[in-house]
Amino acid sequence: MDPDTMRGDGGDIYWRRRMSVLVAVLVVVAVVAWACSSGGSGPERASSAQSSPSVTPSADPLLAGLRTLAMGTASPSPSPTPSATPKATPSPRPKRPGEPCEEKDLVLSLQSGKEPVYAGDSRPSFIVTLVNTGSVMCTADVGPRAMEVRITSGSDRIWSTADCVSGPGSEVRKLERGVPYVRSLEWDRRRSSDDCRATPPTALPGTYVATVRMGELRGGKGVFHLR
Repeated sequence: MDPDTMRGDGGDIYWRRRMSVLVAVLVVVAVVAWACSSGGSGPERASSAQSSPSVTPSADPLLAGLRTLAMGTASPSPSPTPSATPKATPSPRPKRPGEPCEEKDLVLSLQSGKEPVYAGDSRPSFIVTLVNTGSVMCTADVGPRAMEVRITSGSDRIWSTADCVSGPGSEVRKLERGVPYVRSLEWDRRRSSDDCRATPPTALPGTYVATVRMGELRGGKGVFHLR
């Protein structure tokens, strides 16, 4: 055979063998790289697949609805306390004419006589007035027990219209609005008591105070002297 031809064929075989070895090395490197990349990504994918439901639990509307229902059953939110509605104050019933007078509508007063000093046998006199300031006519008991005139000297109770009253002792009168009821009385200068003595003693000379009262009403006082 031609030596040149053999030389050329031998050179081709040589380069072909070199190329085969290089390709084999590249294939091995590619296979190793693929194995590493697939082995590392596998667990990561599994991990991400396992953890994804806990990261985004609201993606499933059914689970979200069940979770909301369970939370509402476990701790129900307190219902708001209704605000107290103020009760309407009923308007007072209008008074009818002839009903008993209320004390707040009455004005009671007493005036003593013109003489502050009574000598000898002169008797002290007083004028008592009662006025209805209400809106309509009303009635009031102005008898000697209900509307009492009392005379005192210091702490000593000397005389009272409520002592030794004969009869029922009550006297109901109609009081028109603004029209005063007037009663005048005279004291005989004798003491009185609730035991109604036959001959009460005469009051001694001194300073005396006359007052009038009617329930809780008070009508001032009058000061005078006996000589």
